[in-house]
Amino acid sequence: MSAARKVILYIATSLDGYIAKPNDDLGFLSIVQKAGEDYGYTDFVNSIDTVIIGRKTYDWVLTQVKEFPHADKTSYVVTHKPRPAIGKTNFYTGNLKELVSRLRTEQGKNIFVDGGAEIVNELLKDNLIDEFIISVIPVLVGNGTKLFKDGRPEQKLKLMSSKSFEKGLVQMHYKRADNL
Repeated sequence: MSAARKVILYIATSLDGYIAKPNDDLGFLSIVQKAGEDYGYTDFVNSIDTVIIGRKTYDWVLTQVKEFPHADKTSYVVTHKPRPAIGKTNFYTGNLKELVSRLRTEQGKNIFVDGGAEIVNELLKDNLIDEFIISVIPVLVGNGTKLFKDGRPEQKLKLMSSKSFEKGLVQMHYKRADNL
């Protein structure tokens, strides 16, 4: 029997912990853009076959691109309003903990948590994120959407690796300490 699929958060944040400025402004991410550098994203996406994303994040992504970038993966857009699936993109209205529990038992690659903050924090409440790959952008934005909110249990992590890049981005890879 193969090991259970891991749930991995791969996300960028400002140094002061914001994943977006007010009005969902992600412009600060551009300060680390460099031709030919994707900060390991392609390799990461090749290691997953399932995506969990919040409806607000999904809607925002679709304002930026014509097609959902993960349309080739089995995706679950967590929402309160039922909608028919679009190809492999499912609109999920059920219990998030039950979804993750079911996905972990299925055969496949790892599971990518693509945001937003509400989904991340809901998963953290139930200790459902196995690994965290967090890219810190060298900016203090001062206000916006916090990655980690109050009201979740403490979780000890073990640093697996860290890497700094020419444009100032620092990427840290953590695993839950109880998962080692």
